[in-house]
Amino acid sequence: MTRLGDLERAVMDVLWDSVPGTPDGTTVREVADALDGRELAYTTVMTVLDRLAGKGMVQRQREGRAWRYRPAASREAYIAQLMLDALDLGGSRDAALVRFARSVTGTEAEVLRAALGAEAAATGHDGDALTDRVGAPTVDGVGRPPRADKAADR
Repeated sequence: MTRLGDLERAVMDVLWDSVPGTPDGTTVREVADALDGRELAYTTVMTVLDRLAGKGMVQRQREGRAWRYRPAASREAYIAQLMLDALDLGGSRDAALVRFARSVTGTEAEVLRAALGAEAAATGHDGDALTDRVGAPTVDGVGRPPRADKAADR
């Protein structure tokens, strides 16, 4: 997934924060007006939105001579994909994931545990095996939970 530049991110923030009751999207003028502190030319905002459409970040629909833009995915979906892409940067994905899990606050860890538990219930997987990845004792220092036969030795 493509990382967004500062202006692209500001434009996406406007689209993500737009009123949910406007499913038809937002016009270039509305985006430009929302970016009032930046004093950008209309054509600059139009170019950014066109590039975001080319990257698949926004969808657009013709309305007369203008376009209406809306995010192709939620802010949360975008951020989650960035996190997954970061995990793929190299080395051990498991080690990076465990390091991340150890860096979250107690409240954030609870959110992760609840999400993993809900996912396990929805897919029929053992919830304990999933939630053990967050905060479980490790055998090898990279976050793998102890195997059942090794846990008895402790």
